Amino acid sequence: MKRSEINALIRDSIYFFESHCYSLPPFAHWGVGAWPKNRDSIREILENGLGWDITDFGQGRFEELGLLLFTVRNGSLAEESKAYAEKAMIVNVNQITPMHYHWTKTEDIINRGGGTLRIKLFAANENDELSDADVEYSADGVRYTRPAGHVVALTPGESITLTPRLYHSFWAEGKRVFVGEISSVNDDHADNRFHESVGRFPEIEEDEAPFRLLVSDYDRWLRS
Repeated sequence: MKRSEINALIRDSIYFFESHCYSLPPFAHWGVGAWPKNRDSIREILENGLGWDITDFGQGRFEELGLLLFTVRNGSLAEESKAYAEKAMIVNVNQITPMHYHWTKTEDIINRGGGTLRIKLFAANENDELSDADVEYSADGVRYTRPAGHVVALTPGESITLTPRLYHSFWAEGKRVFVGEISSVNDDHADNRFHESVGRFPEIEEDEAPFRLLVSDYDRWLRS
């Protein structure tokens, strides 16, 4: 992805979140120069991956296969800290997040506003392939059993609980969707199992200066 594209997406997403009366934390608005000044006090942000996260899953087709996220809070599996995480996400119409599951994370996916969020579900079999067995899940406290490949439709205010090893893929329908995620500790480096081989973080072409740093920028910009 080009840095100019990433910058434009972040600017647009700030307005989108504000249009849903959702305010991001102060560090979401730090320019590049603010990060070194706060280096000694932001260990939790850097080590737990808080902040802006935009991915095209290594495919170079963000509008078709991509996701914009902001990790608001997150704990760590390596030490005793908060045992939960929260993300704010924007899912565009027909923009797919590819089929994947999490080895350990349990998450609630919440439609906080916009169109309909469609989520396709499969259980994982013993070989980590898509099983033809029924899927079991909970949505807003109600238990369901549905055939493999069932597509759940979440309208604004509705949510689903996704447990470990439950494959899921999602996209928006009608209008783009403001998605919330409340989960156990999140580890995007080790806890994602994609059904097809894709990348998690983008390769960036630096055609202009960053407007905001991404989580995937921290090592290069702040730890060298």
